[in-house]
Amino acid sequence: MTDQQPGLWYLETTETFVRFYVFLAQYVDRCLHVSHRESLPEEEFHQHFAATTTQMLGQLAGNRVVKGKVEEEYNRVSALVKAWHDKPGDAHVRQDLEKERETLRIKMLALSDLLAVFRSV
Repeated sequence: MTDQQPGLWYLETTETFVRFYVFLAQYVDRCLHVSHRESLPEEEFHQHFAATTTQMLGQLAGNRVVKGKVEEEYNRVSALVKAWHDKPGDAHVRQDLEKERETLRIKMLALSDLLAVFRSV
C-alpha cells in the first residue's frame, strides 16, 4: 500500500474504488453529453483514468475474484464506448450506455456512503 497508518488500507482502497467508478461514469457521460467531452481534454481525461485504473488493479492484486470483476466491468464499459464511437447516435448503444450509467451511479452512491462511514471511525 502506501505510507498510511497500518489498518487503514481499506480507506485507501475504497477511495480508489470511488475514483475508478467516477471515471467509468465520466467515460460513459463523454459519449452521451457533449458538455462532458468539452469539460476536460480527451488526453488528460484518459491519463487520469489510466492512472486510477492501474492503481485500482494494483490494490486488488491479492484478490483475483474482485480484480476480475473490476476488469470485466472496465472492459464492458470500454466496449460500449467503442461501439458508440463506431456508430454515434445508435439508439441501442445509447440505451445500453444509459443503463450502464445508472448502474455506475448506484455503485458510486454506495461506495461514497461506505467511504463516509470509514472516514468517521
